[in-house]
Amino acid sequence: MQVLLHPVSTEKAIEMINSKNTITYMVDQRAKKSEIKEEFEKMFNVKVESVSTANMPNNTKKVFIKLVPASKAGDVAVKLKLV
Repeated sequence: MQVLLHPVSTEKAIEMINSKNTITYMVDQRAKKSEIKEEFEKMFNVKVESVSTANMPNNTKKVFIKLVPASKAGDVAVKLKLV
């Protein structure tokens, strides 16, 4: 099962990168917070502070991945070509 599907690139998601040090991602519906955290840390070599999930009406799951202050969401956004 592929946990991380794709980043969200809406205006609000881009604003969260700068203001809250948070990356927004769409993930597999069955993914658990611990799996999301582990895969994200491994993929981008950063430390995750918290993971918040939101089940969407169209059977998808959106997650908000907040990074620790030492890790910059802006650096991850550049790797993902969001900014």
